[in-house]
Formats: sequence, C-alpha cells, structure tokens
Amino acid sequence: MAEFEPKIIAFVCNWCTYTGADLTGTSRIKHATNVRIIRLPCTGRIDFMLLMKAFARGADGVIVSGCHPNDCHYTSGNFHARRRWILFRSLLNFMGVDARRIIFSWVSAAEGAKWAEVVNTAVKEIRALGPYDEYKNLAPIRASWRTEHAG
Repeated sequence: MAEFEPKIIAFVCNWCTYTGADLTGTSRIKHATNVRIIRLPCTGRIDFMLLMKAFARGADGVIVSGCHPNDCHYTSGNFHARRRWILFRSLLNFMGVDARRIIFSWVSAAEGAKWAEVVNTAVKEIRALGPYDEYKNLAPIRASWRTEHAG
C-alpha cells in the first residue's frame, strides 16, 4: 500500500515567504512537493474563511507564513496575522479541527533553506495525522441549516 501523500495549501506573504520559496527552488534545495502556494500581499490579509475553504476543497493541512515580526512590508500585517492566529485556534477547536493541521511560521526572503524545512516538517506532521475529511461531517449540518433558514 502506498504511503499517504498529504495535500497542503500554503498562504504566503508576497514580500518575504514567497521570495524565500522562490529562493528554495532557484537554489535547488530539496523539499517535498506536496505544497501548493497561494501568494497574498500580506499575511495580515488571511481570513479564517480562506483556511476553512482550503480544507473544504480537500487540503489535509495548511501553512501560513510571512515576514518576521518588525519586518513587514506593510508595517504591521504580520502582527495582525499573529493576533488572528490566536483567535483561529479557539475557533478551530470549537469546530473540531485539529490545530496541528495548520502550521504558522515566519520565513524571510533570504531563508530558502528554512522554507524547505517548514515544508518538509509540515508534510511529515500532516502525513502522521492522516487524511483530513472531518469537514464532510459538517456538510449535512450546513444543508439542514440552509433549508431551515431559507427565506
């Protein structure tokens, strides 16, 4: 039987992590290929619904990564992201999503090796957790709520 290969979505900052990921490739640093990158202007832009949509579309894990604190292109976007992450964790627990499926990290443009490490660690951890299909359990609840509250 083949080993489970997780699907991981990475929401990354355009200015630091995306450039660091590019450096990983141009430096030919070996890393897992399970991660699909979605580039955003800033991690401060990341909304909880983006994470939930990734899981609903079949992701087994999510990486959120941006500039180091005090190094944000938009001054305080990474601080907003960090504050949101604290709130996200509580909401994830409430919804029954294992918070270990979301990896939060800081990677600068010069840290190609660190990006490879983040990716490889994420793949290893998500692989150990197994496939994520718990979001399917919420579908009947959503459908019944829509029916009851249709106007």
